[in-house]
Amino acid sequence: MTVTLQDALAELQALANPAKAADLASYHKSARAFFGIAVPQIDDLADTWRAKCSLEDRLDLAAQLWAADIHETRVAAAKLLTQARIRPDDEGAWALIQSWMPDFDGWALADHVMIAGQKRLVWQPDRIETVEGWTQSPHMWTRRAALVITLPYAKQNHPKAAEAAIRERVLGWAAQYTADPDWFIQNAVAGWLRDLSKHDAARVRAWLADHGDALKPFARKEASKHL
Repeated sequence: MTVTLQDALAELQALANPAKAADLASYHKSARAFFGIAVPQIDDLADTWRAKCSLEDRLDLAAQLWAADIHETRVAAAKLLTQARIRPDDEGAWALIQSWMPDFDGWALADHVMIAGQKRLVWQPDRIETVEGWTQSPHMWTRRAALVITLPYAKQNHPKAAEAAIRERVLGWAAQYTADPDWFIQNAVAGWLRDLSKHDAARVRAWLADHGDALKPFARKEASKHL
């Protein structure tokens, strides 16, 4: 048993809320079509589809849902790939996630995809080499994605040596990002530091002492929120 694109679209359309769709389009400032479906509802559908599909069929469905270019179909595509263990994933989920990145044009879809990406990075940490390349991208959402995908490393109380090394690497990227005036980049740096401060306040204080003055005031305030 599998799920076709037509099946998935029919189930999504059955949950559509036109009034909510208009509100979401306005909130996200997007010309993309919206069904007006809450994320937990999409989660439930994705869980059901995942159980019915082989890995190959799931990857194919995810690709088709992304190509449909409706807000909720793209959220659903990301949800289909949000799973701790996917074997193999080099030429499947990981490649598909990267193929979607040039399409990022807002924080919501970018973050849903990068939450799926977090699972793939934690599963194979040497992918950090690829992620580092994103920090030099001319595409702002790709640069931002490097911070979002590495958030698990900001949330560890007792990181192992390799995990601590990744954490320090990302803090180095964050220092470079202080020169980027884009609000979404500054906000992503602040969020990374804010999350890290719950687990290693001393390291965040040290980072802010060295680089905090280069952050926008709102970002510096947010980074210090839990200190």
